[in-house]
Amino acid sequence: MTTAAEPARSTNYRALFLVLLFLIGFASLSMRLVQIQHVDQSTLSIHANRQHSFKETISARPGEILDRNGKVLATTITTYSLYVDPSRVESPQEFADAICTVVLLDPVELAARISSHQQKQFLWIKRRLSDVEANAIIALGLPEGCWGFRNEYFRSYPQGELAAHLLGLRDIDGHGRGGIEEAFDEVIQGQPGSQTFFRDARGRIFLPEDSEFIAPQPGRSIVLTLDMVIQFHVEQELNKLVEEWQPKSCCAIVMDPHSGEILGMASRPSFNPNYPENVAPAAWKNCAISAIYEPGSTFKPLIVASALDRGLISPTDTFDCEMGSYQMGRRTLHDHHRYGQLSVTDILVKSSNIGMAKIGERLQNAGLYQSATDYGFGRTTEFPVPGELPGKLRPFSDWDGYSTGSIPMGQEITATPLQMIRAHAALANGGFLVQPKLLRNELEEPWSLFLNGATVEDDATGDDSAKDPHANPVHSRRILSSDVADWIVQHPLAEVIDRGTGKKAKLKEYRLFGKTGTAQKVDPVTGKYSRLKNISSFICGGPVENPRLLVYVVADEPGAEKNAYGGQAAAPVAARIIKAALDHLQVPPQTSP
Repeated sequence: MTTAAEPARSTNYRALFLVLLFLIGFASLSMRLVQIQHVDQSTLSIHANRQHSFKETISARPGEILDRNGKVLATTITTYSLYVDPSRVESPQEFADAICTVVLLDPVELAARISSHQQKQFLWIKRRLSDVEANAIIALGLPEGCWGFRNEYFRSYPQGELAAHLLGLRDIDGHGRGGIEEAFDEVIQGQPGSQTFFRDARGRIFLPEDSEFIAPQPGRSIVLTLDMVIQFHVEQELNKLVEEWQPKSCCAIVMDPHSGEILGMASRPSFNPNYPENVAPAAWKNCAISAIYEPGSTFKPLIVASALDRGLISPTDTFDCEMGSYQMGRRTLHDHHRYGQLSVTDILVKSSNIGMAKIGERLQNAGLYQSATDYGFGRTTEFPVPGELPGKLRPFSDWDGYSTGSIPMGQEITATPLQMIRAHAALANGGFLVQPKLLRNELEEPWSLFLNGATVEDDATGDDSAKDPHANPVHSRRILSSDVADWIVQHPLAEVIDRGTGKKAKLKEYRLFGKTGTAQKVDPVTGKYSRLKNISSFICGGPVENPRLLVYVVADEPGAEKNAYGGQAAAPVAARIIKAALDHLQVPPQTSP
């Protein structure tokens, strides 16, 4: 039997339970408030600020690229870019139809893009508009508040295709791609700045006076060693070579042999950096630094110079060229013609393979390998443009009896055109191996140290390179005596043009020196040398008495079935380039034959 006190106790328990729940809830709320006010205050403040403030990046203006005389090769202009706020576009199709009367876009695709991004407040329509396009869009009278323009920097190349492979380009987001633009992207592009904006409760953007502003730092300009006039002649002559001989590819380099400065360099096929969307895949390759091939006969003067420098042969020596057939170990070597006794000069003038093989026997493999490494083969020249390849110089342990005859003929070794002209510069400048340069010393510090190097390498036998006025002020070392280098230039290589395989490079105004090269390509199917596919090349310099320039021209498979030799396809082109360059530099023509 229950009493009246039991319901009262039950009521008291429920009241106590409710009070307890209230106390627990109040304690939890208090702890949360403490956490919000003290523990998480900084984090929550950041989130709150992000909801009503944001930072807008301000692009820096990239620096310019100039030739050695200050002529503009790459510059930056300001253009308009069109954007839309998809969330505010009431009729995407009507908006797209109107815009597409001005810009070349598909109105259906544009409307679909706007519709699919209606949860966003920003969408690019077209970037880098022309002034005509921007004015025409303004004239459309589109509803305000849902579209607008932003100023963006646009990279312009006023000379079009001129030096395209050396310059590279900047993509639509301002990043360097290829050439100098990529190699020195951080120097050229500068440092972007920023501006902090705020939104009010209605989402409207405003800029208070104390808003944080970080000014952008413009990029630095870069001055190249290129001479735009010489570069123009190089490009024009390569175009003529392509038109006449239709090679798979070709390139040309103009170098000052004393300083190593590149005054001109071009490759075909080429491209216009103003229109990167139209570039064929094969056109991106800069053959001057990334095409590797067996140099053939242009390698021969380097070996003759090495043998002379080591005292293993003398200028007065003669060699029996076996009437065109010479058994060398397991192989039989042949010349194009049947030669008997030939002097060292005539071995180069007539480009005798047998004569070169016998000089190779004097040097032996150890001497040949040392010569190749002295000239810098098997490693890059450290040219400041992406894509340079080192060529191939096999380890000495892989050389055999075949190598003794093949290396002096320019076989069993591969090189780039830049490596070859650098090696020949040692003949033209009195025996110094110089560093190819593309950047002038006049760059502002600290970049000049970074771009051009800061040390002078001493001669292996002393410090002659530091004392010689013609030595490269950055990287230069003596690899030949001046007497040997001068004799090679003034006698065998001069006579190659006077009466040898390079006669088509002969000029009235200047006496040149040079060497032709016709290297057979290896057939990928048979693994043997092809009789139909050649790499034709020619290197020349002048004037003979005081060499100012070197020019190297290389053509891959020129003339197809015509099987054009270096003296036919490359020599006339190189001669026209060097004449134009010497005239431009106002080098006095010789007054007597």
